[in-house]
Parts: sequence; structure tokens; C-alpha cells
Amino acid sequence: MVTPFQIQVSQSKLDHIRQRVADYAWFSAPAGLPDWQLGMSTPVMRDIQSYWLETYDWRAEETRLNQHPHFMAEVDGLPIHFLHIVGEAEGKRPLLISHGWPGSFFEFFDAIGPLAYPSQYGGQPEDAFDLIIPSLPGYGFSGKPAAPLGQRATAELWNTLMREVLGYDTYLAQGGDWGGMVTSWLGFDHGTVDKKGGCKAIHLNMIGFRPTPATPQTDAETAWIQRTQAAMQLGGSYFMQQATKPQTLAMSLMDSPMGAAAWILEKFHGWSDLKNDDLFSVYTRDQLLTNVMIYLVNDAIATSVWYYAAFMGEGGPSLPEGARCETPTGFANFPGEKIYTPPPRSWCDRAYNITHWTEQTHGGHFAAMEAPDLFVADVRNWAQAFD
Repeated sequence: MVTPFQIQVSQSKLDHIRQRVADYAWFSAPAGLPDWQLGMSTPVMRDIQSYWLETYDWRAEETRLNQHPHFMAEVDGLPIHFLHIVGEAEGKRPLLISHGWPGSFFEFFDAIGPLAYPSQYGGQPEDAFDLIIPSLPGYGFSGKPAAPLGQRATAELWNTLMREVLGYDTYLAQGGDWGGMVTSWLGFDHGTVDKKGGCKAIHLNMIGFRPTPATPQTDAETAWIQRTQAAMQLGGSYFMQQATKPQTLAMSLMDSPMGAAAWILEKFHGWSDLKNDDLFSVYTRDQLLTNVMIYLVNDAIATSVWYYAAFMGEGGPSLPEGARCETPTGFANFPGEKIYTPPPRSWCDRAYNITHWTEQTHGGHFAAMEAPDLFVADVRNWAQAFD
């Protein structure tokens, strides 16, 4: 059963978070080093703390979040939170959009209007989608699984949500970060192309699958593997921590809203296409804090990091030998993606049935938040092939 849902965080929870932010015990930053070299910037974090305490208004942001219709549904025993916007598509042309970590459903807020009501944003009514934007299990306002639940299992939940709960026979799907992996599994396990499910086509802004064998066949593929390994060596320690000992990290993050904010915002700095290395050149403080608060107000910061251990438990990104995702796949490459840069097209073609590939002019890991106009335009263009 689907029930309407409104975000209404208790005042006691907000007061607790605020008090913990105010009580944060500052310590000295290392001298003589570039600001972000060893992780989160102390000056930026001090700025965030001041704004959080003196200006940020969760109740105003809560009202903004509630301007779109939210729902809850129990899917295979787990409560799932999702936005469901039926705009000019009038119940047709469903598009399922999945977020990742450390993002949330809020990533897509600036894209909702143009995707659901295109004629109000310079588009055509026929470009409209029904939008379904869920919170991943253990994230946002979705229920918390009893044990780590991974991306392939999430894809099964999403297919059930779309077909059995919401009644869509077929649908399109989009995702980046973990949402890209969930969307990839939707294409592999639940595609219409092989009559396994209702997913007609997928659109990614981060490549998830790896072909098997995952051996380079060109110089460009070898160079990409070397670059990726070097990038993960410098910036991938968070991944191993969350994949191997997430519960230790969860205990720390649950105890400190400031620590949780630093853990998240350092990634927004490191993975985004910024101007002059300035976090606030792309994001407002309100945007950044609202995304952080979505992790804090329902204690999702703890269970969100389980998702990495679940990824390892499901076997990682490798497909069975010789297999690929045959569901038609679109990919948009946003050039500011720093750590998870896409493989060469030749590599991707061995893992996916690529039918749409575009090179964007700007934007990074959080594409819909950083460059909503480009994100919307690419999704519209990709989807036209499946009308």
C-alpha cells in the first residue's frame, strides 16, 4: 500500500543536532599545507558551523522539500520513501531516478520541474516524465534493513516498486554513483529486452559494471586503469573503510553532526567541478546543509555506509564472464568527475549495450545538482529514442 508522507522532524531531534554542532570541540589544523590537502578544510568547516547555527533554517528547507509529493510504500517488507511527481506526462513515461552516497533524493530537486513540467521551462509537453525518486534502503526516510543490503537487491526492490506497487508496466531508469550501479542492475536483471522485467532503457552518469575478464585490450584502457588506481590510492580510503568496517565509522558519525558534515562535504569538494577550488562556487550553504541534514534527522548516516559492505558481499562490479547489460544504455560524461572517471568507450561496450554517449561541457559527480540544465537536456535527448 502506498501512503502519502510528509517530512516532519521532531523539534527535539533538531535541538539535539543543533546543540552538538554548537558544542563541537575545535582543534588546530596543520600549518603550512594547502587548505584541502589532508581532508576537510578547517576554514570552510568553521564557515559551515557558523551558518548552521546563525542562518540555516531546517523548517524552511523542510517546507521546500515537501513542495513535491512524497510517499511511503512497503516493498518486500522494507518501507521505501520516494517522491512521485505526475506532471505533464499525466501518468505516462515513467522515469525512475536513483541517487548515491553521499547524495540523496534532494540532488535532483533543480531537475524535477524541467523534467516533469517541461513546457514551463522552455521545453515541450511531450518531453515530460512521471518522476519516481526513491531514497535508497537505509538512506533518507526509507526504512533501515536489518543487515547490509546491496545494489542488486535494491534493483529488485525498485522493479517491484515500479511494476507491482505503482503499476507501471515499463519504465526508464537513471542513476549515478550507487544509483548508477542500481540502475545497471535494473538493466541487467529486469530489462524488457530479455523479458525479465519492466526496464526499457537506462541512463548513467557513472559507469558501474566491469566486463569479465577485466583485462585491458587497448593502450587507452591500460592508461585508464592506471589513472583509476592512482586516483583511488589518493582518494579511495573512504571506500575501503565503508566497505570493510562501516560500523566503526557509523558509531563516530552518529555521535557528531559536525563530523558527519565534514565526512560528506569533503567529498562534495573533491568530486565536484568547482571554480577556483571553491566549494561555494557551485553549491549554496543551504543546499549542502540540507543534504547533510537528510542523513542526520533520521539517523541514516549510520546505515548509509553499510551499502559499501553490501556491494562487496554481492560480488562487486564484475559481470559473469562474457555477459553484458543488453538493455539500451545511455551515458553522459561530466568532465568534473575526478575519481570515478569513465573507462574508454571500448571497455564500456563490453559491459553495456551503449546506444547514447555524450560529452558534457561542465559538471562533476553530482551532475543533477551541479549542472541541472545539462543533466535535463541529456536525459530528454536519450529518452526520445524509447517513445
